[in-house]
Amino acid sequence: MITIQGLTKRYGDELAVHDLTCTIRPGVVTGFLGPNGAGKSTTMRLMLGLDSGEGEVLFHGRPYRALPNPARAVGALLDARAAHPGRSALQHLRMIAAGAGISGQRVREVLAAVGLDEARHRRIGGFSLGMQQRLGIAAALLGDPEHVVLDEPTNGLDPEGVRWIRSLLRNLADEGRTVFVSSHLLSEIAQFADDLVVIGEGRLIAAEPVRQFITANTRTRVVVRTPEADKIRTFLRGTGFQVQPEDVDALVVDSGDVDAVSAAVRRAGLPVRELHTRRSSLEDAFFNATANATSYRGGAA
Repeated sequence: MITIQGLTKRYGDELAVHDLTCTIRPGVVTGFLGPNGAGKSTTMRLMLGLDSGEGEVLFHGRPYRALPNPARAVGALLDARAAHPGRSALQHLRMIAAGAGISGQRVREVLAAVGLDEARHRRIGGFSLGMQQRLGIAAALLGDPEHVVLDEPTNGLDPEGVRWIRSLLRNLADEGRTVFVSSHLLSEIAQFADDLVVIGEGRLIAAEPVRQFITANTRTRVVVRTPEADKIRTFLRGTGFQVQPEDVDALVVDSGDVDAVSAAVRRAGLPVRELHTRRSSLEDAFFNATANATSYRGGAA
């Protein structure tokens, strides 16, 4: 378990992280979301003692710097490019292993696990971004840690690599580890995360299960497809529903009560081809939740 309590970081008069408090549970994958400049990377650096600030972060009750062997307790990937380009992948991991008292056999195990065993003698400077990401993940897993903290682990990975990351994160969580992963790819977070921590402008917006976050920040709607769209729209509006046309033969009813909409449509006595609930996505919920906490917005060219 990772406990974050009152975490705060100032750069002069600017608050990069403001009184952040949440708990990251073991046995699940927790996604860490926020717009650009929200403070995600700063938060992760504070968690690992790479930046100083106020508040505390505890890994099973201990701050990172008080852990007897941090590499065995916490595996972290913050910057995949933070490796000497002149070293080979094998040399890089052996150096980390030597400092943490980890065996050479474990080095070969993690290289094989991330798919880099055949490239172990190649210089890191010649690696693609995806290969650097795999090497960074290998370094994070080297100590067989109880806590795994990864910043944008899918960055630069090909489709096979992205799929592999999903399986890896799920397996780590299923083993009872605490897994904390930041990403800007909402579609990916939606596929592997159980819980979410969402921040904006350095402040906590939400810390809850994914489904609960979506429910709290979106509205469920009912889609009705019918050849008599105009007549059914008029009927439903007359019974108090808010209805908008979506297509020539489709209506969207602003209601989460599909049974009530279905009963009203039956009373209309008109033909219906399809009626179903449309649940909002994580992307919808994220944009609604962070609408007032986005520092950088682009405009159409």
